[in-house]
Amino acid sequence: MTDNKHSLPGSERKEFAGSSCTGPLKDSERFDVSVIVRRPDAAGFQQHVNSLCQSPTGSSSRPAPLSREEYARRFGAAPEDVKKVREFAQQHQLRVVSEDRVTRTVILSGTARQFNDAFGVLLQHYEHASGHFRGRTGEIHLPADLVDIVTAVLGLDNRPQARAHFRFRPPIRPATKAAASGPYTPLELATLYDFAPGGGAEQCVGIIELGGGYDETDLQQYFSSLGLPAPSVNAVSVDGGKNSPSNGAGSPDGEVMLDIEIIGALAPQAKLAVYFAGNSDKGFIDAVNNAIHDTANRPSVISISWGGPESSWTAQSMDAFDDVLQSAVALGVTVCVAAGDSGSSDGVADGADHVDFPASSPYALACGGTRLLENNGAIEAETVWNDGDQGGAGGGGISAHFPLPDWQKSLKAVRTGGKTAALSHRGVPDVAGNADPETGYKVLVHGQWMVVGGTSAVAPLWAGLIARVNAAAGKTLGYMQPLLYSAAACRDITQGNNGDFAAASGWDACTGLGSPDGKKVATLLR
Repeated sequence: MTDNKHSLPGSERKEFAGSSCTGPLKDSERFDVSVIVRRPDAAGFQQHVNSLCQSPTGSSSRPAPLSREEYARRFGAAPEDVKKVREFAQQHQLRVVSEDRVTRTVILSGTARQFNDAFGVLLQHYEHASGHFRGRTGEIHLPADLVDIVTAVLGLDNRPQARAHFRFRPPIRPATKAAASGPYTPLELATLYDFAPGGGAEQCVGIIELGGGYDETDLQQYFSSLGLPAPSVNAVSVDGGKNSPSNGAGSPDGEVMLDIEIIGALAPQAKLAVYFAGNSDKGFIDAVNNAIHDTANRPSVISISWGGPESSWTAQSMDAFDDVLQSAVALGVTVCVAAGDSGSSDGVADGADHVDFPASSPYALACGGTRLLENNGAIEAETVWNDGDQGGAGGGGISAHFPLPDWQKSLKAVRTGGKTAALSHRGVPDVAGNADPETGYKVLVHGQWMVVGGTSAVAPLWAGLIARVNAAAGKTLGYMQPLLYSAAACRDITQGNNGDFAAASGWDACTGLGSPDGKKVATLLR
């Protein structure tokens, strides 16, 4: 092995806004790092993914997704690449914890001093309002014989990478707001959105959680109140993460319970696998990787209600995550992701527009937010969710990182002032659903009934719908965007804005193509 001389592209870290450095890590502090290596047949993989991203025309149809077994055989890491990482680890006295050729991930364990030396970084302690974390600035460095092999090194920095996109209903609304209908149970929304009958039999829905936990007693009480049996819920530990309810209603427990209760109500016959991991880029990516390639639970749909502004991610982390989502496309797994709850700024206070990641990946089904009013069991009005006075609004806009996908090339974004511009990069979101906390979802958390909204509720809403559709059809929707953008399967939302972007006829950067028309979504598989 040669000395570390080459920067890992996209690995540069900046200081976490609002944090303060409190000094270097102790040399002896131990932790794990994920090293992701290249895919050996990258061209063949990309060809397969591209074929699944095309819209069927005429009598043509898309090819079948790969089985997990076929994927492992064709696209797992090359043994010689894993061997190179193993030799690198031995040179720097790092222990190889595990090697997973399917996810192309080698997990290394070592001390701060060993990792500093191995990757040419300086790891330090930082304090932030969200807690303390291990961080770095600058780039990661690799030796010459690894620079073309390793695509990402994750876990040196474990700053909190994402936030849960749920919001509780405020106790008081200004008099200027139209009176709300709701809140709703998931079953009431299924009726309003015209979901076809079904229970998601023989399907598994994967749920990604970066904190919190669920309580079995609450689940039994919640589903009993709906006249449904409690679903089969399996907690899956990733990198030591576990089901850890904290007994705080405002904690991540609210997110976990919201996700399980919505999906379990909409697809009561489906199995739910909840993947718990730490809130870092390493934990997030490892959790989704584990879910996609899980040969025991085999989820056909994955729901993600966590994310953060693209500007808070490194390019290597976004690209590594995007690569995992492409694997989901290859396997026929639909990944539904909340688009954020802070409007067109995504909560970044720099006066510019931002979108939330991983929703901004072209391989994620990005889910935006609406405000839904009903009258006599039917939708009376549906507009963009924007509580400017309360600070919440559906995320959406134009990615600064991802190129424009083929199925969005004819679209334009409408600014609040009425100006339009052709999309230059990936537009967010793809679809939407009820998210305003005022018209939100009835959930039970730690024995308390409450109303919760946010795009965190929309990702599981769509995941539950897709599980129903998959079960009824006996096959999977998989990568949906080419189908959705070529069909009229959504309720168009034409009123409202999320800050700098306005709703308009057709796709817009607030609600995408619109909220679900359940029976029309089901026809996409015919």
